[in-house]
Amino acid sequence: MTDDVLTRIEGGVGRITLNRPAALHALTEAMCLKMIEALRAWAGDAAVKVVLIDHAAGTRGFCAGGDIRFLADDAKAGGDGARAFFFNEYRLNHLLHEYQKPVVAIVDGVVMGGGVGISAPARYRIATERTTYAMPETGIGLFPDVGGGWFLSRLKDEMGTWLALLGARIKAADCIESGVSTHYVASEKLEALTAAVAEAALAADVEDALRAALSKANENPGALKELTRENRARIARLFAFDSAEEIVAALKADGSDWAQAQLAVIATKSPQTMKVALRQLRTGATLSSFAENMTMEYRIASRVIHLNDFQDGVRAVIIDKDNSPRWKPETLEAVTPALLDEIFAPLPSDKEWTPLA
Repeated sequence: MTDDVLTRIEGGVGRITLNRPAALHALTEAMCLKMIEALRAWAGDAAVKVVLIDHAAGTRGFCAGGDIRFLADDAKAGGDGARAFFFNEYRLNHLLHEYQKPVVAIVDGVVMGGGVGISAPARYRIATERTTYAMPETGIGLFPDVGGGWFLSRLKDEMGTWLALLGARIKAADCIESGVSTHYVASEKLEALTAAVAEAALAADVEDALRAALSKANENPGALKELTRENRARIARLFAFDSAEEIVAALKADGSDWAQAQLAVIATKSPQTMKVALRQLRTGATLSSFAENMTMEYRIASRVIHLNDFQDGVRAVIIDKDNSPRWKPETLEAVTPALLDEIFAPLPSDKEWTPLA
């Protein structure tokens, strides 16, 4: 299991390499625990100046998320394993968010769910022409966790709301423009970039050297832009509401082909999860610390894994692959405030999530 993620020190760089290619490097609890162990050791190691997170060379995808089928199966058996996974994954997310040394994440390929959770906290987030970013959880009845309530709610012009509710996928240029990524480097130049990071880690002023190296390597993603200026403006306007029903009504009133396409996607998503995600983001935007956000998300995760939409969403998308989940409730209007209150309610004090000391 420990070979699924490789950790080592090379010069002044602490290296974390995801190494589970058959599952697109999807995270397991063991992988999360090994990353936590390495990061905690490096935090007190003066020889480690920079942390670099990437995935094994020659494999497609940075990280496709977590092991969703395991979570669904375990939830049927009581959910202790699923809750343990979320508990430690969220500790890893929080540790990275609060990390005092610069973290560079090279997000080359597919990055979804759990992969977003370990790259979004990085100070420097490198996209390539192969980057595809998404938080697709509303399609399986989960929710955009791993810190989504914090970082998606802070993307400009409601990009985070659109990404969360529709599970939309974006490429490098839109990652750069929205703030998901900080730099763009062609994949053929990643070896040179890694060498530049290693060289910067040996400089007298590591932070200045690292910024200079990444700035020098940074390129223009150009044609990899997919969202037009008009549709970005629509996202900012149509997804600014605090209820899913208002967002749907605004899309209907807009009448454009783009808006109609968004409505068609929404019709396939879990109404419950859309409302959970919207409340999650609106609440996350008001919180003062990442730890508060992760406490909220752990409460949500502990409950939704037992609900119909997650169980049937995983069945429809991952097990039977008929892509015909049976959502309950079936409509946005039927997802009551009382149900949402139950999902977001505090857990017993001995069951709440806590960050690492």
